[in-house]
Amino acid sequence: MTVGVLALQGDYLHHKALLERLDENVLLVKKPEHLKKCNGLIIPGGESTTLVKLMKNIGLFEEIPRFNEHWPVFGTCAGAILLSRTVANHPVESFAIMDMVIERNAYGRQIDSFIDDVVVNLDGKEETVEAVFIRAPKIKSVNTATVQVLSQHNDDIILVENDRAMAATFHPELTDDLQIHQYFLNKIRRHH
Repeated sequence: MTVGVLALQGDYLHHKALLERLDENVLLVKKPEHLKKCNGLIIPGGESTTLVKLMKNIGLFEEIPRFNEHWPVFGTCAGAILLSRTVANHPVESFAIMDMVIERNAYGRQIDSFIDDVVVNLDGKEETVEAVFIRAPKIKSVNTATVQVLSQHNDDIILVENDRAMAATFHPELTDDLQIHQYFLNKIRRHH
């Protein structure tokens, strides 16, 4: 199994390091043809409008929804924005892979970033993980018919999944906790 990490911008090397700690094959995805070798894809944080521009320049933007017809995709922070159907406060073109509405930079500026312990529901078990929020978006609403909420912080939805996608408004790759990446790998294996 090979997990791709979109490597155009953002903290993709942290995702790569975590996946390697889980003994996974990792491919840094920089071209459309790299997706052909992957069984799953992580879209890291970064700046969502810049990520869209970079992907469009190399023909990757159109390929990711096609890839997702067969394989799971996991978006963190800006990656979560790109997976959403609607970006409420900014005209970001997204993949519309998950039926949810998201708001960019909803917690404020860099100075408003924070870390907190959150409870996540993974395979019916409640686990506590450390969540790092950096200029994080907020998921404003989800279509509960297709999108399952896995975690909330205060009253904000922060981790969701549907059949072939996951989105986190925080950065699980910036901690030593492997649980969320492990959960995504299990999701890929179920589609393998």
